[in-house]
Amino acid sequence: MKILVLNGPNLNMLGLREPELYGSRDYAALEEYVRGEADRRGVRAEIRQTNHEGTLVDWIQQARGAFDAIVLNAAAYTHTSVAVLDALKAVNVRTVEVHLTEPKNREDFRKVSYVGMVAEKTFSGRGFDSYGDAIAYLAGGEGR
Repeated sequence: MKILVLNGPNLNMLGLREPELYGSRDYAALEEYVRGEADRRGVRAEIRQTNHEGTLVDWIQQARGAFDAIVLNAAAYTHTSVAVLDALKAVNVRTVEVHLTEPKNREDFRKVSYVGMVAEKTFSGRGFDSYGDAIAYLAGGEGR
C-alpha cells in the first residue's frame, strides 16, 4: 500500500507555532514519526508539506492512480478550501483527514471541515498519534 501524506499551511512551523496547542516537536519529528508508523504497518508513505493551496490541489490530483490513499492535514484549508474539496471528489482516492488538535474544541470557524465532507474517517486531537491512527486504519488496523 502506498499512502500520500499531505500537510498544509504552517505545519512547517511545528515546534515554533503555538507550542501550547501543537507541541514542541518540529516538522522533521513529524516526518520521522510518520515514516516509523508506516514501516511498522508495512506500508509506504510519501510525505509532503506546502503553504500553497494550488500546490495541495495539484498533489491531490497527482495521487490518482499513483497512491492507494491520502492522509490529509489540510490545516487552515480544511475550513476554507472548496478547491481542496473538489480535488478530493475528482480523484476518488481513499482519504483520511487528520488534525493534531481537536478542531471541534477550538474557534467556531474551525468546526466546518470541507475535507471531512469527503474523508472516510477523521482522526484528531491526539497530536502526532492522529497520523498513526490514520495509517493504522488505512493499513487495516483499527486506529482510534
